[in-house]
Amino acid sequence: MVKVRQEQPLLVDGSVNIEMWLCKIGDARPEINLSRLREVCDLSEQAEEKALATGGLWTEGHSSFRMGLGMAEILNELYVDENGMVAAIIYRAVRENQLTLNHVKKQFGADVARLVEGTLKMAAISDIQFGTTKKLFGERQDQMGQARRMLVSLVDDVRVALLKLAERTCAIRNAVASKNPGGLKLAREVFEIYAPLAHRLGIGHLKWELEDLSFRLREPLSYKRIAKLLDEKRTVRQEYIANVVSELNLRVKQVGIDCKVDGRPKHIYSIWRKMRRKGIPFSEVYDVRAVRILVGDEGDCYRILGVVHNQWRNVPHEFDDYVANPKENGYQSLHTAVIGPEGKVLEIQIRTAEMHEEAEFGICSHWQYKDAGDLKGSESYEQRIAWIRQIIEGQDEEDDSDLDLFSALSVDRIYVFTPDGDVVDMTPGATPIDFAYRVHTEIGHKCRSAKLNGRVVPLNTAMSSGDRVEIIVGDEPEPRREWLHEHLGYVATSRARAKIQGWFARREKEKNVEEGKKLLIEELSHLGVEHFEFSDLVERMDYESPSELFYAIAIGELTAFDVVEEAADLVQLDISDHQLDLDIEAPENIAAIEGQGDLDFEMSECCQPVPGDLIVGVVDDADLVHVHRHDCLQALKADVYGRLMSLEWKESVEVTFPVSIEVLAYDRYGLLHDITGILMREHANVRSTTTLTDRHNNRVSIKMVIEVVQLNKLLQTLEKMKQLPNVTSARRTVSS
Repeated sequence: MVKVRQEQPLLVDGSVNIEMWLCKIGDARPEINLSRLREVCDLSEQAEEKALATGGLWTEGHSSFRMGLGMAEILNELYVDENGMVAAIIYRAVRENQLTLNHVKKQFGADVARLVEGTLKMAAISDIQFGTTKKLFGERQDQMGQARRMLVSLVDDVRVALLKLAERTCAIRNAVASKNPGGLKLAREVFEIYAPLAHRLGIGHLKWELEDLSFRLREPLSYKRIAKLLDEKRTVRQEYIANVVSELNLRVKQVGIDCKVDGRPKHIYSIWRKMRRKGIPFSEVYDVRAVRILVGDEGDCYRILGVVHNQWRNVPHEFDDYVANPKENGYQSLHTAVIGPEGKVLEIQIRTAEMHEEAEFGICSHWQYKDAGDLKGSESYEQRIAWIRQIIEGQDEEDDSDLDLFSALSVDRIYVFTPDGDVVDMTPGATPIDFAYRVHTEIGHKCRSAKLNGRVVPLNTAMSSGDRVEIIVGDEPEPRREWLHEHLGYVATSRARAKIQGWFARREKEKNVEEGKKLLIEELSHLGVEHFEFSDLVERMDYESPSELFYAIAIGELTAFDVVEEAADLVQLDISDHQLDLDIEAPENIAAIEGQGDLDFEMSECCQPVPGDLIVGVVDDADLVHVHRHDCLQALKADVYGRLMSLEWKESVEVTFPVSIEVLAYDRYGLLHDITGILMREHANVRSTTTLTDRHNNRVSIKMVIEVVQLNKLLQTLEKMKQLPNVTSARRTVSS
């Protein structure tokens, strides 16, 4: 049966008594900061009141605030940390657009905002068109399997999975209570996705509840029939179990074993499933009569098993030892069935209190959440993330499992939505162009722009799991040659690249030559090279003529970036201003050590330290640091005078180069913001900015000195700037 839960305490006017609710939380979890919970409760309640006053509620009679409290109650039982509780209370307010993520981040911190955002991403699973299999892009697609794979790809913090479990549990509770006619889709989603997730995480009590509630919505007649049969036999069954408990207590007392014996709850869905699988009537389902025995240690499990089998004859082939052989989700228990009093079959489970805690709360019984700042980036954190993925992906051989849920799932894919809600798996790093060619070759050829989650984005934007992708097409097929340039990041899949190359290869050679030349000149102009003699370049790259070179670029045999790199050796630019040399060679004396502060240093000739050696520094009278191996005799002598300092090799040395660029555009609001946004995403530091506006022609020139690491990064950055609305050119400028 569905677990009976306590209702939230109410005031006379029907509103939630927050003080009493907080007291209940505090009694169960004294470590929780109740003033912080009160703060988030007040904010969530105020957001809902504002939405109610402005007509912004999603559903009549639905309370995002009450649902948040319900989620927090579930997470409280699972011992989720304080940030998880805060995120639960505020989640529905953000989901229903009553509050922004930025507001949550400012008031409650980045970790809470990250949890809410992660749970919001998982909401995409609800948009899936659940069905068995369907034909998509000419292939059979199992949308349920894709949904499970998407779930795995979205989980990067176990608390996010628990938050979503709590949210779906509250949603289906509300659907059952309100007899919502639209609850069938929710029921299927919960049954196919979230009940198995609870099972994989080992959270038994949630698994049973989700299965029973979804079964109640999906098969209401079968549910009512079994519930009625259980209710009719309740008194007789309770008397029978009481006699069994009394008899068992007497026997274990005689052998001197401390234990606790109780009747075990009955779950309607599991009873129905067993009746259906074995083809038996309700009267023959023996786990309707079930007892659970909790003991002190593992040895007592087997001693109690001996007592039970001595008392009653066991049913053949109905014994499972999950203590010695735990299930993959960590579940441990002894299961046996015996011919009990009155000749009736009785199911008995034997486990320790710790095993019972594990069975009820799974990973939450031993997962102690630390502050996210302590976990992020640590090896332990990464191991735990890998572990939770393995749990969700795991497959066990439980005989009461009808489906191979979460088996053979791949996390090296991303899962995105079509506009119709179908799930498509793609290579990580795939762009809207890759998606367009996955849909159909003609869609790819005609692709002009794309929307991710309703917003227009550049075509070289990398997609993420959960994104909804919409391709905007033109009338005629006109792929762009820039799509073939790897450094610009337009395509990540070999399928899309081959389709684009094939399209250009079929065009007239003369047109290809013309466009290949145009493309190379444009790439060179990005770097400030206006006039270039191609004959030397043709000879260097072993082509018969410039036309052959241009043709190779046009059909994708060569990328313009490869040619530009070769051109670097042939172009002598004035670099008196220390600007980017096309070769991008790091200066020889870039500091590869750390620990010396602002002091100059030099490598000592006596021991000639190399990266990997343990090193120390010796400071001379001129404050120059001499770098020695730690066992160098000169360094050991220097220690007498207290001039030794501890040094380390830098893990990586990133050399940046200053580059002057100019962006020409028709002026508009937010242009500079968009340009600096690209620089921020490309991790390019800005040294200086000068803006010159021509009011008469509404033109603007933005000159910048930026720092870049590699030539391809510069070209990619300039290309992204060029795609911005109103921008007519983006290029490097060179001192004359």
